[in-house]
Amino acid sequence: MLQEMGVTMWGPPETVAAAPLAPNQPAANPPRSSMPVAPPVSAPRPDAPVATGSAATTAPVRTNRTPQTTAATPVSVSASASAAPALKLHPTQALYPGADPAQTPTELGAGWLIVTESLTPADPLGGDAGRLLDNMLRAMQLHRHPRVFLAALERTAAPGTEAQGADIAATLADTVATLRPAMVLVLGHVAARAALGRTEPLGRLRAGPHQLAGCPAVVTYDPAFLLRSQDNKAAAWADLCRALAIVRSAPSASGAA
Repeated sequence: MLQEMGVTMWGPPETVAAAPLAPNQPAANPPRSSMPVAPPVSAPRPDAPVATGSAATTAPVRTNRTPQTTAATPVSVSASASAAPALKLHPTQALYPGADPAQTPTELGAGWLIVTESLTPADPLGGDAGRLLDNMLRAMQLHRHPRVFLAALERTAAPGTEAQGADIAATLADTVATLRPAMVLVLGHVAARAALGRTEPLGRLRAGPHQLAGCPAVVTYDPAFLLRSQDNKAAAWADLCRALAIVRSAPSASGAA
């Protein structure tokens, strides 16, 4: 076996002669006649472990280029998604100015300010989203309050509106200081970003307490989103009930006119 492997043997001749010989085999080739089953030196080559490994090592080099190209795609998507839309704040308007103050439930407080994005700011209670907003406020009995105001936000493509976010927040803070409502109801992520300067997901914003110019604020879904996602209406109603509970528990709620 050592000779077949190319290893020179330096042992005494008696050791080689002691090996059994075939009857018709010449004595000159005794080791080779005794190795019919032994694998030759080239036996490992059919398995080709080295050739297979070298081909496998080249494949990851080519496949690594594809993830590097696709990994750059979400960067532009996230950058565009994180950009705040250009907004225009319309003048604050009373939603139910004809409501009788004598019939206003005292537990509704001194007034409410609704901040939301509106597709019809000139007619905030019009359209499907406006009608849903009206139904939400009526379910809270706010249609009986003459001091329920709406600050409508509208998306705009006008140039020079990139720095308008800080102006909107300051204007809303001045509006709260002037109207002195008992609650600010912020509807939707766009309104929360403009009014509160918060960029967290809406689910996290709904859970936390907020304030705008010293007035308590509650964040929930906007009517346009609720029209697209009916399953979130129950969660939105829970947020509205929480806002009502905050106003009712305020010390000034019993003395509000």
